[in-house]
Amino acid sequence: MTVFAQAQNASAATGLRGRLSAAVQRYQENRARNAVYRQTVRELNALTTRDLNDLGISRSMITRLAHEAAWGSSK
Repeated sequence: MTVFAQAQNASAATGLRGRLSAAVQRYQENRARNAVYRQTVRELNALTTRDLNDLGISRSMITRLAHEAAWGSSK
């Protein structure tokens, strides 16, 4: 009986370790994606309206384009 209880504790520890590892990984990925989003918004906002027009971008499109750059297309 004690062997069974020890095996359950070991699997629970591995499960917890795995969940914590996955949570840390998701946190790091989200931080990296947020950094890409912020950088894209900053760079596009730094362009003049004329430069944006040359690229075919209006100012109202900047946040959507930054979101797509960080998280991909919503489609």
